[in-house]
Amino acid sequence: MILVYIESNGEQLKKSSLEVLTYGKKMADKMGVAMGAICLGPLNNTDQAGQYGASTLWLANDAKLQTFDSRLFTKIIADTFTANNATVLVLPFNQNGKALGPRLSVRLKAGLVAGACALPNDQMQFAKNVFSGKAIAHYAIASNHKIVSVASNSIPAETAPTSCTVTPLNVSISDADFKVKSIKVEKVSGDIPLSEAELVVSAGRGLKGAENWGMIEDCAKILGAATACSRAVADVHWRPHHEHVGQTGLAISPNLYIAVGISGAIQHLAGVSSSKTIVVINTDADAPFFKAADYGIVGDAFEVMPKLNEALRKFKSNN
Repeated sequence: MILVYIESNGEQLKKSSLEVLTYGKKMADKMGVAMGAICLGPLNNTDQAGQYGASTLWLANDAKLQTFDSRLFTKIIADTFTANNATVLVLPFNQNGKALGPRLSVRLKAGLVAGACALPNDQMQFAKNVFSGKAIAHYAIASNHKIVSVASNSIPAETAPTSCTVTPLNVSISDADFKVKSIKVEKVSGDIPLSEAELVVSAGRGLKGAENWGMIEDCAKILGAATACSRAVADVHWRPHHEHVGQTGLAISPNLYIAVGISGAIQHLAGVSSSKTIVVINTDADAPFFKAADYGIVGDAFEVMPKLNEALRKFKSNN
C-alpha cells in the first residue's frame, strides 16, 4: 500500500494535498497496489480523498491536531504506516512535509527523496530539481520502505473517483504530547495563500517604497493573484514577511510569476525557478532574472505597470 499524508483547512483539503493524492494514485496504479490517505485534524469534506483516488482515509478528527507538532505527527503517521503494511509514504514538500520527512525516514528506516518534481520512472527513480533549479537529479531508493515528498505544482491534481472508507483514528492526545506550544495564531484573511496560488505578482526594491505597492496590488486583484516580495523588501518592512519568497523565504511554483523591480539574485530564483511561466519587468537589461524569464520587459515599473493593469482590465472586461 501507498500511504499519503494530506492536510486540510478544516473544511477542504489543501491544493498541495490534492496534488500528492494524484501523485500517490498514479504511483499506486503503476505498482498495482492500493492507496490510502491519512489526515490529522478536522476535515469536514471527507469525500475529497475518495474523489482523488484514496481507497481508505484514516482521519484523526481532533481539534488539538490543528496545531502542527512534528514529533507527535511523526508518531501517528509512522504507526499508521506500519499497522497497514504500507511500503511507500507520500508527503507534500511544504513547511510541514519538510519537518516530517527526515523524522519519518529515521523512524521507518526509509530512504527519502525530498522535493520530487515528477512521477517515478519504470526503474522507480525519482527526479528532483537541484542547484537552485539549474539541473535535475534522479534518485533510486534502496530501502524496502520509501518516502517521497512532492514539490508544489509539479503534478496537476486530477480526480480518480474511488470508493473510500473513512476510518477514524482514535489517538489519545494530551497537552503533554505537544513539545511546542502554540501561543498565538495570526491568520491572513481575504488573501490568496502564496502556497496555494496559481498566479503571483511580486516586487522588489525597484518600487522604491511601500507607498508604491498599489499598482502591484491592483495587478494581483485584476488577475485574482497573490502578492509576494523579495527578501530585501520584507527586511525593511515594506511588505509582511509571509510574502517573502526565495531561498530563505517561501518556495513557490505558480503557473504564472510576475516579478517587478527584482534583479533575480540566485537566492530569490531558488524559491521561484519552478514556476511554469516567469515574466520579468526591470529597468536593467542585464538583470540576472531575464535569463530565467519566459517573457521580459525592459522598462520602468512606474510606466509599465499602469499600462499593463489597464490592458488587463480591458481584456478581462471583453472576455
